[in-house]
Amino acid sequence: MENKPTSLPPQEQDQQPGIEAEMTPQPEYIRSNYKGSNKLQDKVALITGGDSGIGRAVAIHFAREGADVAITYMPHEEQDAYATRQLVEAEGRRCLTLPGDLRDREYCQSIVSQTVEQLGGLNVLVNNAAQQFVSQDVTDVEDQQWEDTFQVNFFSFVRVTRAALEHLKEGDSIINTSSINAYRGNQQLVDYTSTKGAITAYTRSIAQQLAEKKIRVNSVAPGPIWTPLIPASFPAEKVASFGKDTTMKRPGQPSEVAPAYVFLASEDASYITGQAIHPNGGEILNT
Repeated sequence: MENKPTSLPPQEQDQQPGIEAEMTPQPEYIRSNYKGSNKLQDKVALITGGDSGIGRAVAIHFAREGADVAITYMPHEEQDAYATRQLVEAEGRRCLTLPGDLRDREYCQSIVSQTVEQLGGLNVLVNNAAQQFVSQDVTDVEDQQWEDTFQVNFFSFVRVTRAALEHLKEGDSIINTSSINAYRGNQQLVDYTSTKGAITAYTRSIAQQLAEKKIRVNSVAPGPIWTPLIPASFPAEKVASFGKDTTMKRPGQPSEVAPAYVFLASEDASYITGQAIHPNGGEILNT
């Protein structure tokens, strides 16, 4: 097993959701020894927030497993999105890049239609995009921040899923990115954590509804993972100690999370729906 960094140099960014190209060290998006085995051969996946972090790692793992992917990103993240597209294409698969704002209802509809039209269908939806803001006092979180965080982190999931269900069929899969915070709370990320709780409940509920159509719905609830959200959210000194309070005493890498999405998207998980996988460095949760 390759050694993972146990500490990070102090750093911060001044915009959400952050730019991966500006991070030091660069996150590991796939292990050098990861071998694909055609688990997703010729499938088509749409990944929101697929330009960087966990989304980038999922896109590259899916490509190595034989899938074509579409990724969404904010226009200011074009550099990261271009890099992800190159990495996917290096695996011999197609990558459709879809810039826009997930708070826009029409954009949520259009990314699905563009994916189907340009890549020939849709088999796996990964609702992953998120933003977060630190606040020490819940009364300081203004209505606009609550609304923006829910628009990006939760309502985009609802809208993109609704559009995708016109195209998903038996054997297809929806995977939602939740968070360890949905299960334990986070006093500094109240609005973000609330969206993740909503995602967890939404996942469990629609899994029951879609079971009769044989469409599986699951979630991945990561712990502290080294992604652009971290330097974009926390002060430099907090970033330097990020992940050290886990059982494994280090932050996780996107490469350690993405295989969970591969599993849930594949036939290997054919009897799993309404569940969550917890790559969190060892914290035991009452799930």
